Amino acid sequence: QVQLVESGGGLVQAGGSLRLSCAASRRTDSVYGMGWFRQAPGKEREFVAAISMGTTSGTAYYAASVKGRFAISRDNAKNTVQLQMNSLEPEDTGLYFCAASRGNFNLENRDRYAYWGQGTQVTVSS
Repeated sequence: QVQLVESGGGLVQAGGSLRLSCAASRRTDSVYGMGWFRQAPGKEREFVAAISMGTTSGTAYYAASVKGRFAISRDNAKNTVQLQMNSLEPEDTGLYFCAASRGNFNLENRDRYAYWGQGTQVTVSS
């Protein structure tokens, strides 16, 4: 069992940056793959980025729409996962969720995740 709390959302103009953080209640590096998903009003929750479990930096995966603009990382000492978001676009607006999976496979699939945070709102104005 792990509890997840997101922070760092806010309102930003197009082209700006935000850094989201997810704090876990226990160590995640050797147990959980971690992911970020987002959900816009009236749309399904979609994959944004994920990082595999591991004692070093892990392997990162990205949705095509954010590749080259977003970067996921984990700080194993602090039990946190970050999502650095640059060159933000209005289409990036949504509620961003952190999630933990017990496996390292198919991390783009939201059904692989057993634990979810409450979300943090990101709004990008044009």
